[in-house]
Parts: sequence; C-alpha cells; structure tokens
Amino acid sequence: MIAIIDYDIGNLRSVQKALEHVGADAQLITTPQQFARADKVVLPGVAAFGDAIEELRSLHLVEPLRKAVAEGMPFLGFCLGLQMLFETSSENGMHDGLGILPGKVVRFDFSSAELAGHRLSVPHMGWNQLRSRTSCPMLDGIDDGAYVYFAHSYHVVPDDETVIATTTDYGLEFVSSVWKDNIFATQFHPEKSQTVGLRLLENFVKL
Repeated sequence: MIAIIDYDIGNLRSVQKALEHVGADAQLITTPQQFARADKVVLPGVAAFGDAIEELRSLHLVEPLRKAVAEGMPFLGFCLGLQMLFETSSENGMHDGLGILPGKVVRFDFSSAELAGHRLSVPHMGWNQLRSRTSCPMLDGIDDGAYVYFAHSYHVVPDDETVIATTTDYGLEFVSSVWKDNIFATQFHPEKSQTVGLRLLENFVKL
C-alpha cells in the first residue's frame, strides 16, 4: 500500500486518483497506525511551510516518517513535500523542516542586477522544462527538456549538490527535483503534469 499523508492541505483526491490510474493501491492516511501498514509513502503539499510541519507534528507523523525513510521505505514528495525534506525554510519566518536532507528553502529573488531585467513574477506558475543532472530511475522514460507543471514561490538549495536530479530555469537555475537512495521529490506537481507526471508516478509504483 502507498500511503498518501493527509495533513489537511487541500484536494488530495487528485493525487490518489493519479496513483490509482497507474495501478497503485493508494490510501490517504492520518495516523501512525495507518502509516505502519504502508510499504511506500507520498508526501504532497500546497500549504505554507510552517503550518504544514505543525500539522504533521500534531498528527504524530514526523518521527514515523523519518524512521521509515531512514530504513529505506520508498519516498515520493512533491512541491511542499520536497521542501519539508530540508532543514530550514524562510517562508513567513524561519521554520525547521524534517532535516532528512541538508539544505534550506528560500524565496525566488530577482533583485540582483543580473536578474532585474527578467521581470519574472512570483509565484512561478505554469509549465516549464526539466533539465536532467543524473540518470535517475524515477525519470525513466521522461525526456530531458520535458514540460511539467509548477506552482511555487520558494525553492530548495541543497548543501549536497549530488542529490540534484533535475534543474529548471526561471530567471535563475533552481532545483526542480532531488534523488538520494530511496528518496525522490519534485518541486513540480506530477498529478498536474499530464503524461510526464503519470509516467513518473508509474515509475514510483513499480519500485
């Protein structure tokens, strides 16, 4: 069973339906007891960083999640589910993340002289391209340059650049997905990325 962590962040049914479409037994879970039955986990997210972490803590899912990932459970995060993997976020003040990967989450900043002429809006919303940094099994069958759907104002800055799976250009080159061992997470939304997103989810189901 693939556990989709439900921490009251909006319409998770679309995530569940996308996973079911590619053959998964995917269930929304809210308790450690439900989580204990999972063999894979998905952490989506569209909320503010601090609120999301607090909700995970209130559900008593932070430590079970950290333990499961440390023990090798396949993990897929997207959007906020990517950002929460890291140590800190500066969204609406400083907040501690899950600390599974070293690094931070920062807001897009186009104030420097070399970026000022771009006049890009924040949040970054809509379709943009992936640029592969490594041969990742989660990206099997997905072409370099494929378009996926984004909706975010913050992006991750890993301390260890070897975890970067793809980057994307939005005035600056930002990290659009990471991969380390059993952990894969994307800044884009697979459930909104049509054929490319479904292929990624299918790759995760087949792990």
